[in-house]
Amino acid sequence: MSELPFFEFNSLPLRPPEYAATLGPTVVIAPHPDDESLGCGGLLALLAQAGQPVWCVLVSDGTMSHPNSVKFAAPARRALREQELRTALQELGCSSDALLPLNLPDGSVPSPDTEAGAEAVARLVAFLRQTQPHTVLCPWRRDPHPDHRATSLLVQAALAQLSTPPRLLEYVVWAWQRAAPSDLPQPDEAIGWRLEVQPVLARKQRAIAAHRSQLAPSIIDDDPAGFTLSAEMLAHFEQPFEVYLEAR
Repeated sequence: MSELPFFEFNSLPLRPPEYAATLGPTVVIAPHPDDESLGCGGLLALLAQAGQPVWCVLVSDGTMSHPNSVKFAAPARRALREQELRTALQELGCSSDALLPLNLPDGSVPSPDTEAGAEAVARLVAFLRQTQPHTVLCPWRRDPHPDHRATSLLVQAALAQLSTPPRLLEYVVWAWQRAAPSDLPQPDEAIGWRLEVQPVLARKQRAIAAHRSQLAPSIIDDDPAGFTLSAEMLAHFEQPFEVYLEAR
């Protein structure tokens, strides 16, 4: 797949940092620990700075980043990655306890038409009814990772069950590098804009750095085939803005 041209995102309208506060109480849905920091860490920091409540739903257990590790067996990987996420939330100024882990299988997040997916949707609905957010953040519906796409389907199914659903904003993670033309918003499908996050960019970088297992050299050092974020990928999230897409 060809990399998404920088100008495609760079040409979107830029909204000031103060715009974040207008989103109100917000729930971020993260397919894996680190997606919250990469895709929308700046927005989360700005929300926290403005005194807006922020909650996080962690969809998968994150265990498939280093599946062959012996030092960190699957339960230890799950605990490590969840703790990294909690640390990242603290770095962003958010409560590390405002977290709902769904513990779905990393790499195999189910769709809503399965038993496990329907159970996840029910938990999401209950959580959204409890927290009453004004805004929900989730990955772009065709972000080129199967767990991100499945997460989008789960969120859409949950929102469809709410009488007054919150505003849905979609953030991009893998679309920066892996998007095919068909992955991108089609005409009249969505509008896009950028949020300036320069005032909290250092916070965002510290939150990304909290995910130590995903950065080279990983603290999970006994799985040579394990995943780490490349420098080229990380460079996209050093920019002083974040991109959001919203259905028309």
